[in-house]
Amino acid sequence: MFFLGVLGFAVYGNEALEVNLFCYNQFSPIIPQVFWALQLVIVMVPRAFFHLYATCKSIKQEDILQKMSHTIFYIFSVLLRIILEVVAFRLQIQLFGFEVNAIYMCNVAALDKIFNITSCMVPEGIENTIFLPAMYTFTVITMVLCVAEFFEITFRRNAFVMRRLFIYIFLLTAS
Repeated sequence: MFFLGVLGFAVYGNEALEVNLFCYNQFSPIIPQVFWALQLVIVMVPRAFFHLYATCKSIKQEDILQKMSHTIFYIFSVLLRIILEVVAFRLQIQLFGFEVNAIYMCNVAALDKIFNITSCMVPEGIENTIFLPAMYTFTVITMVLCVAEFFEITFRRNAFVMRRLFIYIFLLTAS
């Protein structure tokens, strides 16, 4: 996501200066780089809270599986990240779509002009259209990694509990 933000400024950085700001606000209610930066921060918050919790409780990484409360808090943070990524993905599609047209029809009725509709040229429309799938791809990859992390932690926790159960059963039968 960090690279998306850096690349986004290169692709989308000069649009607000070149397009009439009134029309630009209709074309793009939020600047893509601002959206991606906001997405990055929001998605990182659950992980930051877990690390803050782990630091305050002096929890080591290998201790997460040993206490159910630590595991639940970690799984909750991962599920929250998945939900936030899905919401961000949906908002991206709703805000930016899949294609940036070179000409955008702008409603300027609020400016008290003679004509209510005017056409505005969107600079670098093709370049922006090419960049959108990259943005969506990175978001999907991040979602897949979060889902994999969820399954990995639940599998490791279940394996840990099963090992402890087998050891307990073995000790009972050995006595």
